[in-house]
Amino acid sequence: MTNEGKGEEVQSLTADCVCVSHTGKPIKAKTVGQSKYVNSIKKNTIVFGVGPAGTGKTYLAVALAVRAFKAHEVQRIILTRPAVEAGEKLGFLPGDLQNKVDPYLRPLYDALFDMMGSEAFQRNMERGCIEVAPLAYMRGRTLDDSFIILDEAQNTTPEQMKMFLTR
Repeated sequence: MTNEGKGEEVQSLTADCVCVSHTGKPIKAKTVGQSKYVNSIKKNTIVFGVGPAGTGKTYLAVALAVRAFKAHEVQRIILTRPAVEAGEKLGFLPGDLQNKVDPYLRPLYDALFDMMGSEAFQRNMERGCIEVAPLAYMRGRTLDDSFIILDEAQNTTPEQMKMFLTR
């Protein structure tokens, strides 16, 4: 496991815990790529995470957001994603707006529940400290002192991306 001088990289993966879930499970980078992603988020204001589905991009970003929130480094966590994917229109889904956007935001809720627990998540949602909303709701807002995650950014239009980056 440690041939070709990669022993130091493997060792460093096990040393740094990103966050601890509400059940006490440590959340850590499991690959060198994830470790580089985590370090990039820690060191930079804006980071673009690119990779195949299931590689931990959203999960690790949410873990770092929860860590920053718990350490009082930020006042709010804002998670957003485009509400329309794969050419589908929200108008065709049943229910009110919240019912229509919830399926698109479900992966973000799942990651937050895993790290904070449903009660802490709900309490912070009610206080306005955590917000999970469609990207369209970000227009015209000032989002100071917040850890903001735009999930599924490849599904944004150039105009949406510009709007998001200028918040």
